[in-house]
Amino acid sequence: MILLLGAAMLWAAHVRAATPESKLAYQQAREQAAANYKNARAQCDAVTGNPKDLCVAEAKAVRVRAEEEARAKYEDTLKAYTRARLKIADANYDRDKTRCAGLAGNDRDVCQAQAKATLVAARADAKADQKTIEARNEARDDKLEAAWKVAKERCDAFAGAARDQCMSDAKAQFGK
Repeated sequence: MILLLGAAMLWAAHVRAATPESKLAYQQAREQAAANYKNARAQCDAVTGNPKDLCVAEAKAVRVRAEEEARAKYEDTLKAYTRARLKIADANYDRDKTRCAGLAGNDRDVCQAQAKATLVAARADAKADQKTIEARNEARDDKLEAAWKVAKERCDAFAGAARDQCMSDAKAQFGK
């Protein structure tokens, strides 16, 4: 939800150019994610079997989340935020599958079905949220265009300098 909210706010404000500071922050976030992964992975070596596999999968999921959130923030586009949510969902699914591998029988089947359902829901939510934001942006643009046409029509009632001033004001108001 945080990614969706951030994407909506940033998308509505239009895409801004990446700054050197944002690129540095992105690189630092990736380096921090790699360092955290390395430390978590080292801690996983203390255990064996499925708990070790689960520990490694959890470390990978945390790394993917950190890297994808940083990339989305750096790229600062709706597409980037959606891609991040999809990759995070995939990493969480891999972690959940590993968790299920430690179970047996029906418990394992239920766990796998739940993991798959969670993945499908997360992916569907990400795609639906992207479409919703795109539709809202398109609606906003349509409303602005309609209001611009009304403003131009109002200006047609004037003549000479008054019309020119009216059009100038309308252009300033609608960014034309």
